[in-house]
Order: sequence, then structure tokens, then C-alpha cells
Amino acid sequence: MMVNRSPTRHSVKNCNRPSNKNSTLRTTGTPDPMNPDLERLHPYPFEKLKALFSDLPASDKSPIALSIGEPKHPSPDFVQQVLRDSTARLSNYPTTAGLPQLSEAIGEWLKRRFHLQSINPSSQVLPVNGTREALFSFTQAVVDRQRQPLVLMPNPFYQIYEGATLLAGGEPMYLPCTDATGLQPNFDAVSEDTWMRTQLLFICTPGNPTGATLSKAQLKALIQLADKYDFVIASDECYSEIYRDTPPVGLLEACAELGRHDYRRCVVFHSLSKRSNLPGLRSGFVAGDNEVLKQFLRYRTYHGCAMPIQHQLASIAAWNDEEHVEINRALYREKFDAVLDILGDPLKVSAPEAGFYLWPQTPISDEEFAQRLQAEYNVTVLPGRYLSRTIDGNNPGQNRIRMALVAPLEECIEGAKRIKALLDTL
Repeated sequence: MMVNRSPTRHSVKNCNRPSNKNSTLRTTGTPDPMNPDLERLHPYPFEKLKALFSDLPASDKSPIALSIGEPKHPSPDFVQQVLRDSTARLSNYPTTAGLPQLSEAIGEWLKRRFHLQSINPSSQVLPVNGTREALFSFTQAVVDRQRQPLVLMPNPFYQIYEGATLLAGGEPMYLPCTDATGLQPNFDAVSEDTWMRTQLLFICTPGNPTGATLSKAQLKALIQLADKYDFVIASDECYSEIYRDTPPVGLLEACAELGRHDYRRCVVFHSLSKRSNLPGLRSGFVAGDNEVLKQFLRYRTYHGCAMPIQHQLASIAAWNDEEHVEINRALYREKFDAVLDILGDPLKVSAPEAGFYLWPQTPISDEEFAQRLQAEYNVTVLPGRYLSRTIDGNNPGQNRIRMALVAPLEECIEGAKRIKALLDTL
């Protein structure tokens, strides 16, 4: 999918590749058969969190989890009913491309939501088993490891971007998201040499964990860069339906305004997990450039990841309905208002543009803050440094925490009160 280029010399900091283990021998004298890139994977954030809490004393307070972004609002009844009514389809193999009716429902939703004039459901939409699986496998299909590939991503970031890059033989390059950059990357600071080596750019809008969005002008500028330097933009938009007032702009929407209805070099990732409170359904889609999706479908045919038919039928019902999404947004607005009313003064925090995370700064180390909050108040949050990488001595997640307001309103309020009680002791 990429234009052939001659490899260029370029160093990427903090992305050193370990020696190839396949060139060494085990003590038995047999070659090590494992993929050496597995050794490059970082522990997942929740592994680090478990280690951080391993020696803490047990608390006598009821647990409140604000660390994991798993929606807790009820799943729509009508979607559950479709699942119950479609169990007879368990006897059928699903196809990798999915039911035409599902792609059509997704296409119609995209047109309504992002004001698209046209999208071809059969060639520009591909159902997937949630964005996590799709982001990982898409990277394997796009990256050409023979050309010293760079994959750019925000920092902090969803760790799948990094893991997928490493296992595809690429080198991740981390673009800091700080207050000074509006909590999204400063793409103007990326050098031309870096753009020339870039094969894939991950963007996350609204961002995880920052909640910051990219503007239409920023997206259009990135599309122009993709054209100039021949790379693919993968826009993770799975939080796009959780917002207060203004719907976040999407990458395909920016394409449409530019008159590029082929969505060349642009793909978006969406999911029902956050939008419809259906994380267990594992249902989402990838949409955009039909040439890219054609090759991605080819990869997925071998990958063996077709969505079960009953999940597809339930997904059709979910994409066709907006009432439950509006109710969902209202529940998050209520929680943000209540929690910020408690924490807005003692903690340096503000409402995000979208998504369901708070990304406050902590008055002490983020790890120490998380430890004390867990030990003394039994409230679990995620240290920000676990979602980021340290580059040139700077970690944009340091002294921040991620709080997922996914628990019921009463729990979120109680959690905020306990956090305030900890702040009062500092």
C-alpha cells in the first residue's frame, strides 16, 4: 500500500530494538523459535498498577474503581433482545466481510453523523470485532518492515498502537500531548525527515486519556501531509459519541469537505463499546480508503476474525438507533458536573472536550497519589505515567492520573469525596 522508497538513516530515541534472539541458541542448543519482537512489548498499564498495589494494606472501605474505561451503563434492552432472537444463527459461519445489511447500516450512520455525501458500504466499510482487535491487525497489514518504518502516535496513548507497531517490525515515535500543545500532538514540530519515514500515523480524537479533540483544520492539514509523504492516517474515534455539546469532527468528515470521497490514505475506527455500552459485544468497524480496506480484508480473511452473525444483527439495531446514545451522553454529563463540582477547586482538573475520562494533575507523584488513594480510601485510579513514554527525560503523563467516570453516579460522587479527603491531607 506504500510507495517504494529508499531507506534513509534516522534515529528514534527510546525505541531501541533488542538483538535478534533467533540468532542465539538456547542452552539445549536449539534455536529460539519465538518472535523476538515479543521482547519489545512493555507491560500493560494494569500490570504495572497491580505491581504498584501489591504490598498495600487492605482497606475497610468499599472499593470504587475509576481506573478502567469499561462502560457500566446498562446495555440497550432492544439490542439484548436481538441477540436472544438470533441464536439460531449460531449454526452458520460468519463471513469476514460481514452481512451487507450491517455495512449498509454503518454507512448510513456515517453519513448522518459526519455529513458525508457518499460512502460505499461494500468497499469502504468493514465490520470488526471492536477497535482494539482492528487497530492491532490493521497495523500488521499496513506496515512494511523492510523500509525502516516509523509509526507516529500521541503520547500518552492507547498501548495497542505501540504493541501493534513493535510486532509489525516498525519503530514507534511518540508525539507529546501537553497543556502547551492543547493535549494533542504538535504536528508542526515533526521534522520532514520523520514524515518521509512515516508509514502510519495514529491519531486519537477524542483522545484517551486527555479527551482533547483535533479540529477540522488540523485534520485537513494532516491529510495534506499524508498526500505529500505517502502515509496512512488511522483515526481512533471510538469516544466520538460521548460529548457535552458539540459533536467532535471526524477524519472522513474533513476528507469530505476537501472533496475526497475516496477517503484516500484515511481510515477511521469506531466501536459500539462506548457509544452503546456494549463492550462485551466486541463490535465496531473500520471505514475509509477502499484500496487500503481491500488489503486489510485480505489480511483478515487469513486472520480468522469474522464477527458472529448474531452480533452483527444486534449491531445493526444499535447503529440504527440514536435515542439510547443521547441518554448515555446525558448520564456522563451528570457525572462530570457532579464530580467537578467536588474536585474543581482542590484539584487541577477541567472537563474534557469529549470522552469519559478526567486527566487531572496531582500535587504529588502520580504513583504515590494512586497508592495512597488505594490504601487509605480504596479508590483505584491509573497513574498517568503508565499511559506514556519518557522521551528526552520528559513523560507527559507524569504527575497526572486518569479517572474513568464509568461507575454509577453515586459511586463517582463518593469517589470524588474520597479523593478530596486525600487532597485535604496533602
